[in-house]
Amino acid sequence: MQYLLDTHSFLWFINGDEQLSDKARWYIEDPNNDGYISIASFWEMSIKLNLGKLRIAMP
Repeated sequence: MQYLLDTHSFLWFINGDEQLSDKARWYIEDPNNDGYISIASFWEMSIKLNLGKLRIAMP
């Protein structure tokens, strides 16, 4: 299955946030699925990082 993650879902996944449902986490982690993230999500995250409105726990 192919899917497109929105910005919140991507951030919840990489941060291990419990707001992401178990079902969504399962789809993301399943190697048989193809997940995509829009370039607009990376643009949105970079803007929020530069404004100090987003902190990512990963290096």
